[in-house]
Amino acid sequence: ENVDVIMVAPKGPGSKVRETYLDGFGTPSIVAVQQDHTGKAWDRTLGIAKAIGSARAGLIKTTFQEEVETDWFGEQADLCGGSASMVMNAFETLVEAGYQPEIAYFEVLHELKLIVDMIQRYGIGGMYRRVSETARFGGLTRGPMVMDAECKNRMKKVIEMIKDGTFNSEWTGEYEKNGKDAFERHMREIDSHQFEKV
Repeated sequence: ENVDVIMVAPKGPGSKVRETYLDGFGTPSIVAVQQDHTGKAWDRTLGIAKAIGSARAGLIKTTFQEEVETDWFGEQADLCGGSASMVMNAFETLVEAGYQPEIAYFEVLHELKLIVDMIQRYGIGGMYRRVSETARFGGLTRGPMVMDAECKNRMKKVIEMIKDGTFNSEWTGEYEKNGKDAFERHMREIDSHQFEKV
């Protein structure tokens, strides 16, 4: 109760935070003060954000709860879990349809980074204006077939499980039971997948 409780949460992995800092820029951060005991909590928070380069890239004020819930959702439904599952399912679909694994890899992963870079730089509309007309039509009409309302409903379930504590209970329970080996079964499945060998 007699301390400041502050948060500076860079929106990227630690290695990328360092890399962008060394490049003379920074990684945007989410900032919050839960408790300002000293009356200087915001000064400290902004000072840390500036020191790691985030103030150059942009800061967004939030709460601890909002940061945790949106961060976990992004990691699970989009950034890590969602994108990895999408890439592996797309890879398997092409290979099962008789295409070379190497071609499938390039189509579903290598080019994904290029598309994501365009979205980040130009927005979704800007990306669509920079791809071929075939890619534009296919993406606009087939994307919603894959990422449909049912997919969105499953995403809603993910955020509900975060907000109601289900995910936290599962995660802490698994970690208390298995420690750092809590991931091993999942990681072995990924490591043995054909995608990882290609």
